[in-house]
Amino acid sequence: MSRQVTVCGTTPLNTRIVGGEDAPAGSWPWQVSLQRFGSHVCGGSLINREWVMSAAHCFSSADSSGWRVSLGHQNLQGNNPNEVSSTVAEIVLHPAYDSDTSNNDIALLRLSSPVKFTDYIRPVCLAAADSVFNSGTDSWVTGWGAVKEGESLPFPETLQEVEVPVLGNRPCNCLNGVGTITDNMICAGLLAGGKDSCQGDSGGPMVNQQGSVWVQSGIVSFGFGCARPKLPGVYSRVSNYQSWINSHIKSDKPGFVQFSSSGLDADNSYTCPAPMCGKAPLNSRASGDSGRVPGGMWPWMVSLYKNGVYTCGGTLISKNFVLTSAQCFST
Repeated sequence: MSRQVTVCGTTPLNTRIVGGEDAPAGSWPWQVSLQRFGSHVCGGSLINREWVMSAAHCFSSADSSGWRVSLGHQNLQGNNPNEVSSTVAEIVLHPAYDSDTSNNDIALLRLSSPVKFTDYIRPVCLAAADSVFNSGTDSWVTGWGAVKEGESLPFPETLQEVEVPVLGNRPCNCLNGVGTITDNMICAGLLAGGKDSCQGDSGGPMVNQQGSVWVQSGIVSFGFGCARPKLPGVYSRVSNYQSWINSHIKSDKPGFVQFSSSGLDADNSYTCPAPMCGKAPLNSRASGDSGRVPGGMWPWMVSLYKNGVYTCGGTLISKNFVLTSAQCFST
């Protein structure tokens, strides 16, 4: 591994296991604020002296004009004595980023000049290829995003931290909608809700501690609302991009660390539970007159067509089967 490994992921000013909502200064020295024309837009993480990693969806193009990176930043308003600011020389968006699905939601930013490391400005280690993050793995997410849906951080807008467990891709896929979660994503959050990243946290890091170092496993990507029950946050899976990152950073390579989770991962045997039968969320009536039926009143009702012509009715009884009368068919 490169010499960067001896530097990355260390936090001289962060010695605690759990903490409050406000992150003490220097706790997450790789956290950066990406700003455009003086306003905070997204988070990011310092990964070596010249490069910052963030989310592709934070940028409408690869044009770096107007962008600045603030390092050692604690409060969005007021004094930041440990802050260093840099313009951005280059923005590299993943070529396969899909804005519709959020797949490959990752970007790299090259600073105009190398930054000097301090106790408040240090790079994070990155999860190496084939790293394993089992369900339940403790993670920390940091950023200056909203504290609730539609509710911005109060003055002085201090960097926030929240601890959330990893949720396996299979249950995350079931909860967010089958087909939503790809192998390039990793999820984290409480099934009960209440803890999550939110608007303004995009591009920021999700990190996990291994031994004495912190390893970035995810990049804040998307979610349905913020901290809603059974809707965990979705992050870009950093370990899937080791080759792509190294292809753009030719010298002073970031420190990649193989993260390992102990024990068996329950995600491997998880299957989506069948929906509750007999439930009609849009049908609240106990009794009523006969007549035209509003949409969704009887959600198991199906129409059977042959060559485009309505033939019979039927009943949905599972994901793959419909029940109807044999007389509807000639053979």
